[in-house]
Amino acid sequence: MGNVVLNRSMSEISKMKSYYSGQLSDKLPPGSVFAAKTAGCMITAYKSGKVLFQGNDCVAEAGKWGEAEAKKPSSSSKAGAPKGNLPDGFSQLSVIGSDEVGTGDFFGPITVVAAYVRKEDIPLLKELGVKDSKDLKDEKIIAIAKDIKTIIPFSLLTLKNEKYNQLQQSGMSQGKMKAILHNQAILNVLEKIAPVKPEAILIDQFVQSSTYYQHVKTQKAVARENVYFSTKAEGVHLAVAAASILARYAFVQYIDQLGESAGFKIPKGAGSQVDEAAAKLILKKGRDVLPQYVKLHFANTDKAVAIVNKKRK
Repeated sequence: MGNVVLNRSMSEISKMKSYYSGQLSDKLPPGSVFAAKTAGCMITAYKSGKVLFQGNDCVAEAGKWGEAEAKKPSSSSKAGAPKGNLPDGFSQLSVIGSDEVGTGDFFGPITVVAAYVRKEDIPLLKELGVKDSKDLKDEKIIAIAKDIKTIIPFSLLTLKNEKYNQLQQSGMSQGKMKAILHNQAILNVLEKIAPVKPEAILIDQFVQSSTYYQHVKTQKAVARENVYFSTKAEGVHLAVAAASILARYAFVQYIDQLGESAGFKIPKGAGSQVDEAAAKLILKKGRDVLPQYVKLHFANTDKAVAIVNKKRK
């Protein structure tokens, strides 16, 4: 199905609404001014000034309102082609997607989000700029997250550093922690949308599916029917991309809170900058506060302690 997007003023959009007055739809996507359906095209105008034309006649229909070219498939839509065992047309299904953020960061928690995206909300999410959070700066992530969190059902789970360190020291792997969090977040969303059922569930793959189910065998596990695992799943379906953005948004907020508590800006990642930041934290508040801020088993802990010892000599 083709897509064309035009940018038009609100006065022009009002004229378009009048033109399609006999074909207007009663169901309006969030943030839209009007929606109309012709024999070969669906037209949706948004308050942002963008007008989306979808269907076999999209180019001709959009051409009535000025020059336009059909949008070329983006890299994400190409990635949306079936991977492995995914069914044809997967990117256009109503899907619960889950993703996590923070697993490779020394400072801060692990945040996991499961989000439900209905097929009819996909054009709106594209309009709002939803894509892999790794391709977006924090400012853009915050803006998009604020828009979509009122549109799509989701569940956010945050594994704070204190609990993470307790579980890790008890022998639980990070992979098992993530599996349990993904499983619970998905269950929460299924409960939120009941009795509606998604057409599929897509988990951003961090372990083999057999290992995932082994990790959650003592939990109430999500039924395996129509559950799929895919690497780089943010490009396979917007549900995972939306979950990624919401998880990143929560992670960024938490890092900011840690910075306020520490009294200085907390860096992300696991590079040399976090070694210096952790050393600064130890010198300022003492080593005993580290479990509240960092993942202790990372090599960065020893590096930070070495920096402190060097500075104290």
